[in-house]
Amino acid sequence: MHEQQRQYYLQAMGVQLWEPRINSMQGTPQGTQASDEAPVHVSNSADTSVDMQAQLSPGATATAQALPDWHSLQQNVESCQACALHESRIQPVFGTGERNARVMFIGEAPGADEDRQGEPFVGRAGKLLNEMLLAIGFRREQVYIANILKCRPPNNRDPRVDEVNSCEVFLHQQIQLVRPELIVALGRIAAHNLLKTDTSLGRLRGQFHTCPGIDVPVMVTYHPAYLLRTPLEKRKAWADLVMLMQKLDTEARA
Repeated sequence: MHEQQRQYYLQAMGVQLWEPRINSMQGTPQGTQASDEAPVHVSNSADTSVDMQAQLSPGATATAQALPDWHSLQQNVESCQACALHESRIQPVFGTGERNARVMFIGEAPGADEDRQGEPFVGRAGKLLNEMLLAIGFRREQVYIANILKCRPPNNRDPRVDEVNSCEVFLHQQIQLVRPELIVALGRIAAHNLLKTDTSLGRLRGQFHTCPGIDVPVMVTYHPAYLLRTPLEKRKAWADLVMLMQKLDTEARA
């Protein structure tokens, strides 16, 4: 991306223009590691060898035995009544974007705007996510965007365990179909459910993780809605995006 465009999109994100200082020992911008916290390894090699079906809820195991195509998967989501959320939703929010994307962004659950429109990350948070993507050279259509839950919880409350378990098979199947090089967990709830951990978001940032049943590196950053409420954290979010691009560049050269 041209530098002038990059600066424009950073301004649109609300990030003051700055040049990351380079760590002479590591060769990476300072700020990509969680501040004065030791790296956290949320899983080990034994975790990553666990078969995906073992991580799914018992009722979802049969569905996971054969990977559906995109059309069938979307039909399964639209007809799902595995939890009570189907009773209060306007429509399920399946996912959107490039189905062969290099990067997959995963949020928490649909909100009111998403429930009405049937698409993840619309409204103010979606606009900020679009600007974040443009700042690193991606259009929204070039990544794949999904949520932990496919239906909106009433009053935007946090997802419940049974709801996450019911939806997990759909998310895992989307990941299998997209086959992204990297996954970005947007926010604490998405990170905790993907990585099966309760480690704070601050300690999860600044590194790539492996997680049970998903053989794709996972990076954790702030949810756009949180950044709208706490704009001073946008600098840290930008550091996360720099780390993401460095990883993609490394993968492209390998």
